[in-house]
Amino acid sequence: MSANGSEGRPPGHTAAGTWSGGRFMGFGAEVEPERLEAVLRPGGGIDTVISADTYGQGEADRMLGRALAGVDRSSFSLVGAVGHDFYAGERAGSKGFPRFTDPALRGPDGYADYLRSATERSLERLDQDRLDLLLLHNPDRTGYSSETVWDAMAALREEGLAAAIGVAPGPANGFTLDLLDCFDRFGERIDWAMVILNPLEPWPGELVLDAAAAHDVSVITRVVDYGGLFWGDVTAIDDLPPRDHRRFRPAGWIEAGNAKIDAMRPLAERHRLTPLQLACRWNLAHPAVRCVVPTLIQEAGPGARPIEEKRAELAALPEVGLDPADVAAIRRIGDNTGSMALKGANPRHEGEVRADAWPLSPDLVAAGERWGVEPGRDLVATG
Repeated sequence: MSANGSEGRPPGHTAAGTWSGGRFMGFGAEVEPERLEAVLRPGGGIDTVISADTYGQGEADRMLGRALAGVDRSSFSLVGAVGHDFYAGERAGSKGFPRFTDPALRGPDGYADYLRSATERSLERLDQDRLDLLLLHNPDRTGYSSETVWDAMAALREEGLAAAIGVAPGPANGFTLDLLDCFDRFGERIDWAMVILNPLEPWPGELVLDAAAAHDVSVITRVVDYGGLFWGDVTAIDDLPPRDHRRFRPAGWIEAGNAKIDAMRPLAERHRLTPLQLACRWNLAHPAVRCVVPTLIQEAGPGARPIEEKRAELAALPEVGLDPADVAAIRRIGDNTGSMALKGANPRHEGEVRADAWPLSPDLVAAGERWGVEPGRDLVATG
């Protein structure tokens, strides 16, 4: 069932997520709840909002629920995500909570009950009776490949808890072969996928777009802002808060990224777009991409822009199409191929299977072959 054919309101071209505002993810300064609720409230050009139940162990859902209070339900698209079991599982430090498919928590006979319970609890916190899209959040290898999991996800759609279903890898880059294999196995059931993509990170997200389009899977792209750089108010690592996640990026990433954005600026000006709007339009120029959700970050440094201003900039995204030559030129400037080690199936993975990384298997290699992805050539860090 495609998103366009299902009941409910499919995600629009622009969206806001509850990971914005620094309350539940370590990006920028922490914004007070009432202010963030106002930013997340649908309207004024942004009609899609996205949450995940594990953020704040339900608190992000509750906050979004307050933001949605009194808003006409037919006027917005609501996207939720489940998959990390913070009910029965114990947090493993920065690795977060275990996936619900962890064999220490339950076997396959318990997957459907967990997914139904997690979705119903999320809806209760949101004070809503259904989701327009339910995403399987950051799955492990079992989540990508288990027919039991995707039977259970499809059942939630059939029961009306969600109008559409999909998969959301992350939070790190990678999972390329896993997504390709998942699309090939379950593409008839999957409506949407959410991946990392922006002009400074075309790789590896671009490698799954043809498969998504072929299986009629619509794509939401996140991290469109490239760690905030496309908003124009990140200039030095010292301006970031001490515990900001972006401090773990390689040294010099801010300077290098801003230099590449400067090289793209003439294209943005020619189309009368801001750099962030250019990033959004570049993503949307790819046929499978239907929605962009940059992070609305309240920076702490001098010259920081208020997130309300950033929201307005996203909401005002012009209906401007980039031609293929512009798309290719931006891709050349931002080329990041081989710039990082990837999560999921990886030819250089060593040791035991982890929740976010595992060795290659014949079925995953075969999935890559079907879509022209050679792991040793296309999925390894070279820089």
